[in-house]
Amino acid sequence: MTYATDLSTLGPVDTTVQRAQKALDELWAQTRVETRAYTGNIVALTVRRHLERVEEALAGLEGRYAGRQIIGVMDGTDDLQVHASLVPQAGGLYVERLTLDANPEQLQGAILPLLRPATVNHVWWGADTQPAGTLLSELTEIADQVIADSLSLDIPPGGHYALADLGWSRSAGWREGLAQVFDSPDAARQLAQVDRLTVWYAGRKDLPARLFAGFVAGTLGWRDLSGVTFRSERCKREPGDLCGIELAGDSVRFSLRATQGDSVRVEAQWAGIDRTSDVNVPAMTLAEGLARVMARPERAEVFERAWTLARASLKS
Repeated sequence: MTYATDLSTLGPVDTTVQRAQKALDELWAQTRVETRAYTGNIVALTVRRHLERVEEALAGLEGRYAGRQIIGVMDGTDDLQVHASLVPQAGGLYVERLTLDANPEQLQGAILPLLRPATVNHVWWGADTQPAGTLLSELTEIADQVIADSLSLDIPPGGHYALADLGWSRSAGWREGLAQVFDSPDAARQLAQVDRLTVWYAGRKDLPARLFAGFVAGTLGWRDLSGVTFRSERCKREPGDLCGIELAGDSVRFSLRATQGDSVRVEAQWAGIDRTSDVNVPAMTLAEGLARVMARPERAEVFERAWTLARASLKS
């Protein structure tokens, strides 16, 4: 990563694994930059139909955590193709990007030589399909952090790497907003009456909602998610984000529903009390979620408990 004098993308140029560094050096020479500051590597494994989404998310990192981006397109051609670019970022920065089109077997031997040594390695499974073969498992051996949809891939916390789940990361605002509701002692006293939870979510996948439900259930001491209902709905949030939550029990109800912008309307009702307020729950893009987990890997007991409950709910 370094400051750029020209904010246009340089490349892509076709190269090979063996000549990739030389191709990048030639692109750097065009910037007339004498020094470069290197941060970590991020390896993003995806398929062609998600490539644009992955590139957009990586562009949003602004080079803060990974000065070299390696994108492995796993449904590429049978002939390994390597494309080298310098991609401009906000603030006048360039990051290195190497895009590889190949099949998983070819990527296995191609990615490791392209990693910058002595830096942090992030590995992101940016596809919605199950990994086949040993590509992902081999990359986790050198990973400092694995970023994945950990529930669908069944990657449990607790490995030698830090496990980051984008669904968990993107629910951080909702977890913090819910905590604000119960900062009030009289509201907190009603939690013992809560025995049901409804979670509304945007898009088709309920996995981030299940992780959030696991957080609530773990906090309340529930043994499972049998008291949780998941509902998909359209709201002004991106797929993967939550739209609202409701905790309920005998004569008690706490509701948080997304309204306009980052605002969430809170309704709290129990004996003699009917409160309405608003809390700020910023919508989080995929790029923002990615940046958050790279900046603050989470291995906390809270996540592990939420993951265990959410995973068990998929098997029931």
